Amino acid sequence: MAAQGTSSSPLSGTSATSTLPQELPSTTPLTSTAISESPRESKASSPSPQPQLASPEDPLPIAAFYGPLDAKNPLLASFEKEIRELLGFMKKKQVLVTTAEEKHEFHRRCATSLFNIWTKYAPRLPDDYYNEKLLKVGDSLCQMKFHALSAKNICNYQLLCDADVNLQNKESVSKCLSILFSLRLIMEVALPQDHLCWIIFNGTIYIYTICRKLMIVGQSSKALEYLLWASMCMESSVSLLSVRYLTWRATLYTAVCQCYYDCQGGVHGEAFARRGLAKIDELRQLELMSSSQSQDESKRYFREATIKMAVMIFKRGVFESRRKVKTIFRPKIRLNLKEAQSLPWPRTITDRLLDEMFDSSASRFLAVLEALSDPNRRILQTGPVVSDEVELRDVVSELFIAGKELLIISSIGPSGTIGFHNTPLTELMIERTNVISLDAAVKFIKLAFTYEEWGLFESLAMQLIYFLQRQDDPQSKKAEKDLTLLIAIEPLINLKKNKGLILPLDSYKEGESAQIYLKHVVSHDSYVRNYGYSEDIFHLAAVLYVCVCNSPQDVQPDKEIVVDMIMFLWQKCKLGIQKISMSRNDYTKFTQKIHSNKVFLFCFPSDVFFVIVNSSCNIYISNLEFPYLCP
Repeated sequence: MAAQGTSSSPLSGTSATSTLPQELPSTTPLTSTAISESPRESKASSPSPQPQLASPEDPLPIAAFYGPLDAKNPLLASFEKEIRELLGFMKKKQVLVTTAEEKHEFHRRCATSLFNIWTKYAPRLPDDYYNEKLLKVGDSLCQMKFHALSAKNICNYQLLCDADVNLQNKESVSKCLSILFSLRLIMEVALPQDHLCWIIFNGTIYIYTICRKLMIVGQSSKALEYLLWASMCMESSVSLLSVRYLTWRATLYTAVCQCYYDCQGGVHGEAFARRGLAKIDELRQLELMSSSQSQDESKRYFREATIKMAVMIFKRGVFESRRKVKTIFRPKIRLNLKEAQSLPWPRTITDRLLDEMFDSSASRFLAVLEALSDPNRRILQTGPVVSDEVELRDVVSELFIAGKELLIISSIGPSGTIGFHNTPLTELMIERTNVISLDAAVKFIKLAFTYEEWGLFESLAMQLIYFLQRQDDPQSKKAEKDLTLLIAIEPLINLKKNKGLILPLDSYKEGESAQIYLKHVVSHDSYVRNYGYSEDIFHLAAVLYVCVCNSPQDVQPDKEIVVDMIMFLWQKCKLGIQKISMSRNDYTKFTQKIHSNKVFLFCFPSDVFFVIVNSSCNIYISNLEFPYLCP
């Protein structure tokens, strides 16, 4: 949650139950035991038809009359109370006025009330106290303005996401950039004033949230400058340089590095990570000179931030260190990676680099995942790494060998059974544990699928599925659906039945487990009983239907996988449908059947395929535009 200073979170709205004129309070009346009535109040309450102003010879007592100028002074206490109540009311109600007329009336009433307070107390307060309080009230009003503008920007962003969740329209992306620009302007004004650091901190959170959305939809180049700005703001605010905010600074640094890598600027990503590492070390040196915080707590902050930066450095360094220098001919004897897999750790150059940079299985595994990940590549976009350099392809293979070894030593017990923790991998790496989290293992298996390491993928996927079947939480069930779909489509992608370079797990029986499991998945489906399941493509359609349409909403499989599989089936069926000879009336009936939100059949001379267009699957296909079918 964003820091809020003295105000409530801009994301938590407050609903109005009454109109503004009824809610607006007048200034707090003064009691007789506190101070005498002001001339303005005396004039209003006097029974005389022609009230007279107080003469200069008989003014109301000044603040010093009641004693020292401290919190116990009744005049100062009354003044502070009225100011505090008015500002509190303004903070609470400013978000509730919507129309121009309501805003005008709200500003008029608040300004009048504030002016009355100033004129009532001004003659009775010391000049230095009065001027100081005047500046503080003005500063509070300025903060309220910042707060309101930030809240307006976030509301606009939420409305934008509701209308276009994937930011598919160019206009939506442009609006996001306008919101980011507005947030940056607010932070520019607040940045020189360190007491407004909470506005800076909130602004970095808002910018990060919007930029992460842009990165997910492939707009990292547009998000980069704003993430850089947020990182610099965290460094420029003295109050935000403390260890307490180090984890968030490291998160911003990591996002900047990821943007650079997404934009094919790996050299800049590594340079920024090294810069971040230097900033973290500077803070560590300052922390050693003070004892303001618990050493154990500080060590956790520094360890997490350091590992994040080290992972970003490793992401490029593991490849660049192996590139061949073109100006120098230096023949190398390549390591036989098939044979190396039977050697003890560390076996390869990548293994040794992991040992040098990281000190636990969890942190090493995180580095492997980050080095293999490519946000510009979807899971079903399979194929080896795109490079003409053999050395880089060897690095990818070595990363998978290392990842497999880390999974085995961390998650497989003496009996051969596999087990994982639901704790996030970042928490495990902070604790220096040698275990792997469930979500990290699933991601590694999906990467094996993408890079066509079929033997490793199938053996690990089946072992993990058997573990997931014994779990009851939605995360495990969702992961089971994802892996089931990938196992079902693998025979249709791996037509040559390749196994890849990485050896499967020793305990895995090739092919048998996957076939038996898929038959069990669709054995209870009526379509399979009626038509059989001899064809792989029919298998895939049946499994897709079961995993999506027969599953609760909280355990739905990955949207990206489902959409890509629907498109895959569509491409397989499209040519056959176009060959079907039908009259215009028959075609009309056919298209109506497609749009009926029920399961429909694609009929071919020798095969029958069915694809999902079920009402429970609309979430996956609502944003797709299928090609027009010619009769």
